Amino acid sequence: MALPLFLVLWVTMMAAMMLPSMAPVAITWVRGIGRQSSGWARTARTVEFVAGYLLVWTAFGLLVYAALALTGSLVDDHPTAGRWIGSVAFLLAGLYQLGPLKSVCLRHCRDPLGHLVHYSGFRGPARDLRVGLHHGAYCVGCCAGLMVVLVPLGVMNVAAMAGLAVVIFVEKLWSRGPLLARAVGVVFVVLAVLAPFQDWLLPGLQDSMPSMNM
Repeated sequence: MALPLFLVLWVTMMAAMMLPSMAPVAITWVRGIGRQSSGWARTARTVEFVAGYLLVWTAFGLLVYAALALTGSLVDDHPTAGRWIGSVAFLLAGLYQLGPLKSVCLRHCRDPLGHLVHYSGFRGPARDLRVGLHHGAYCVGCCAGLMVVLVPLGVMNVAAMAGLAVVIFVEKLWSRGPLLARAVGVVFVVLAVLAPFQDWLLPGLQDSMPSMNM
């Protein structure tokens, strides 16, 4: 798939996945823009905020595209490598879910009032763009581990993306979201152990993989 088309699809899917969980912050900020500006100024500031948020996800999409190109090339040259690529992806995702960076970013995303107060202190030109970039960076940090599993599951796997969207929503809004994040991390580590022997866990890497059924 060509890079421009991939990025269009990627940003569209990320926007759909993140909308439910980021809605409280986005709606509150846009309402604040509405109280301070009107007409074209309000529209421009809103577009600036959304553009900043999506720009971060676009940059992350470039990394995903590069990773998919690399893993695809490896699987084409070495068909059995797909199992180990999938296993490593699940392991990295699990360790990230259990790590400190995930906790920091999730804590930020679970405290919309706190970071809205922080954002209100932003001044100068492109203020709303900076807010979108800042919030988008934390959002990517919160969801990066979950996005990694799209390598073995398939980036265009609608069922996988719907499942991850539910996990993201619950992690951010449920009172026990941090506990869920750690539980998901443990599940990913278990899947990393199983992946080399269970091809059904790797739909995104299966095109060139021979069977290992015993």
